Amino acid sequence: MNIRTTILAAALALGLSSIAMAQSTAEKPENAPPAHEKQAPSVEKKLKTFDTLDFEVFSNQKWDRLKESHAADIVVTWPDGHETKGIARHIDDLKAMFVFAPDITIKIHPIRFGSGSWTSVTGVMTGTFTQPMPLPDGKSIPPTGKRFAIGMATIGHWKNGLMDHEWLFWDNQDFMTQLGLGAK
Repeated sequence: MNIRTTILAAALALGLSSIAMAQSTAEKPENAPPAHEKQAPSVEKKLKTFDTLDFEVFSNQKWDRLKESHAADIVVTWPDGHETKGIARHIDDLKAMFVFAPDITIKIHPIRFGSGSWTSVTGVMTGTFTQPMPLPDGKSIPPTGKRFAIGMATIGHWKNGLMDHEWLFWDNQDFMTQLGLGAK
């Protein structure tokens, strides 16, 4: 093998490993968080509802069960800063994610805690871009077949046993890059 081929092979290997690492660090961090701390019973109840929300309701698209955790007039603040109001709109937005990646799941909450009427969890949202992604203008982006693993966080404010405001956080640039749509 000549030096040019060796350098090309090394660059390719480094590039591929960095892509694999980008997708796996959210799932397998080098430094895992400490074990969950005991929470007040009222907070733990909310956190268990949150676990059910992500692990069962969201991951299995059981939209009729979203009312178990979300108020009818829920306000949702999305990672790009826009806000929506109402559970029906939130369900429509969540369904839209599954159009281009029907295998999306959230299986873990590595960090989860709360205080009073507040809860916060981190999670890892995984899936594969296997279907066309519809755009607002009626066009679509063809699937890339790329798998993604996005670290995310959700902060919830609770009132009368339901979230009345939910803040969602993830890195949209990293998400687009993992989908094969962003700059590398």
